[in-house]
Amino acid sequence: MSTNDYIKYITQTFVQHYSVPKSERKQKRIQKKEEKPPFLLNWFGLLPYAFLMLLKRK
Repeated sequence: MSTNDYIKYITQTFVQHYSVPKSERKQKRIQKKEEKPPFLLNWFGLLPYAFLMLLKRK
């Protein structure tokens, strides 16, 4: 990929991002954040998360 192609790609991405209204971008960011798995599950796996859920239930 040449430098001009890269600059063209970055410019297109930038324009595409900022052509969307701010409220829609914010809503998309919130939705993406909600779809993330819980922190413990993401970093430590299923067993510690299951153990935590078991402790919370009691």
